[in-house]
Order: sequence, then C-alpha cells, then structure tokens
Amino acid sequence: MARDDRPEEATPSVHLEALSEISQAITSETYLDDILRLIVVVTAKVMSSNICSLMLLNEQTGELEIKATQAVSEAYLRKPVVRFGEGLSGHAAKENEPVVCWDVKEDPLYINKEVALKENLCSLLCMPMSIKGKVLGVINCYTSVPHEFTREEKTILATVANQAAMAIENTDLVIKAQLMEEELETRKLIERAKDILMEEREISGYEAFQAMRRKSMDTRRPIREIAEAVILAHEVGLK
Repeated sequence: MARDDRPEEATPSVHLEALSEISQAITSETYLDDILRLIVVVTAKVMSSNICSLMLLNEQTGELEIKATQAVSEAYLRKPVVRFGEGLSGHAAKENEPVVCWDVKEDPLYINKEVALKENLCSLLCMPMSIKGKVLGVINCYTSVPHEFTREEKTILATVANQAAMAIENTDLVIKAQLMEEELETRKLIERAKDILMEEREISGYEAFQAMRRKSMDTRRPIREIAEAVILAHEVGLK
C-alpha cells in the first residue's frame, strides 16, 4: 500500500473549531457565496485536501456545477461538467451516498482524468449534500497521494455537508419568502391602481386592469411600475 505523505492530520480540537466557524457563518447574515467559499477553504485545511470543491445540482440541466473551491487552478475550474448519475460525483449525488476512490486516475468511473493528471489528484472522498432526502449537490475532497479516508474524516465531511445543505436551504427559503412578499405587494399596488382608474375613468375593474396591461406591454415595463405610476399621478393630482 502506498505511503500517505499528506501533512499531519488535524487534532479533534481543530476539527471542532472548524465546524464551529462554519456554523457561525451559516447563522450570520453572510451571503451564500461567501459561506460556501468559507466551507471549502476550512474543509480543505482540516482534511489536508489538495482540492476541495462544492458542486450544486442544477435541476434544469441535470448538471453538477462548481460553486465554490479553494483551488486556483484554471484547468480544474474549467473542467467539463458532471451530469447527475455520471462519474463518481454524479453517482454520489444520484444514490445520496458518499463515494470513496483510492485513485481517480485509475478509476474507470472518473470522467476528467486529464485534469486529474495535470492537477495531481489522487484519492477522493465525495459527500452528498441533502435535505430531507433531496440532494442539493456534493462536496469533493481530493488528496495528492493515495490516502485511506478514516471514519473520523468521513464523519467530519458528512457534518460539513449537512451544514452546507442547511445554508443553501435557508437561503432558498429566504428568497422564496422575499418573492412572496414582493408578489403580495405588487398585487396590492395593482388593486389600488385599478380602484383609481375605475373612479377617474368610470370603467370596470377588468377594463382598468386591461388598460394597465396594455400600457405595460407597449412600454415593455413591468405592470407593477405602471401601477406605481398611476398611484403617483393620482397622489400628485391631489396635492
């Protein structure tokens, strides 16, 4: 068995500090991109990883896209995308199970062997990120020499993956809540504008809405902007 020449493994206290740092970032108001970046940087350090990358599943294309990595390699960043169910990362995502590979350069399932050779990638631990059984993506940790990942390392990466999934899910929920709030506000503005037009032009609610809709199409502006203009004009006229 080949000797593992990686740097000395981090102590349990370092592991806890790293997980605590990630947890604090997740509960802060930091932007998601910055959180994901922190996750891969801290994980790479704790795992003594040559390259650590976080890939999210694009549900529309069925592809795993790199969203964060501590690697500065252009070759790795521009490597061909991995589709859901294909390759080692795609398999981990599809099965929602971690995948371990002794040497990606020799594994027939690994897709980007040219990049692995160029970047000196060897052993891989790929951990899926999921919430309630729904896979959001994977975290990949590569070493530059053959390495047998320990149970503790797998547990650490699984914990990190869970934290990353929580950060992504929380961000999605916030965005959805914001969209719902904006939609509700838009409906209120449209209703108020309709009432104004109905009173000023003595037309029905349907006719008022159609008038705003036509103006929106003619000017190529959102109907919310048209409604706001109607309200503003009415308020100015009252002064």
